[in-house]
Amino acid sequence: MITVAIVEDDAGIRQSLEWLLKSSTEFSCVGACGSTEEALRVLPETAPEVVLMDINLPNRSGIECTARLKELLPSVQVVMITVYDDSEKVFNALRAGASGYILKRAAPKRILQAIREVHAGGVPMSSEIARKVLGAFREPTLPASEDQALSRREQEVLELLAQGCSNKEIADKLSISIETVTWHLRHIYNKLHVHSRTQAALRFLSLRKTK
Repeated sequence: MITVAIVEDDAGIRQSLEWLLKSSTEFSCVGACGSTEEALRVLPETAPEVVLMDINLPNRSGIECTARLKELLPSVQVVMITVYDDSEKVFNALRAGASGYILKRAAPKRILQAIREVHAGGVPMSSEIARKVLGAFREPTLPASEDQALSRREQEVLELLAQGCSNKEIADKLSISIETVTWHLRHIYNKLHVHSRTQAALRFLSLRKTK
């Protein structure tokens, strides 16, 4: 069972998300908070595996809450769930440590699938947001210095990671083992001077945008 917490200031939406989680035997709701302050007080004690985070919280934003939660609970996976779909908020949320970003109008089954994906190591995004993010990946290559540092296979692994694929999905797409994917990721992190999947994806994105 995946433990999940909700941080959402709208009581109606918060209750709907609670009901959605409780309607499935796959998930356990271990906290439902209406503000950043409440989340930072409650969630370190309940230690959820996944947090559904509203971006537009009162006083302190969901982006700020995400950054602080990642300091307190480094292993927590945060999925931003919001009405906003502009690229700047997407990238700011990812920089703060979020691992996924979907819209509130997404179907209930899509929200549950996003929780499963992020728990399995993926990076779930609504199709509208994915199109915005992936649009930045359409330049043909990394800059020369980074291109020389990464092997062709490492670039393939990194691009699939940036598209939100889990290690198993990368392994399946490239017809290699999960252990080999992990080995490539370790080298990619070292070469790009990053420490997580999200940081690697953001580094990849920033390199593509500088072309």
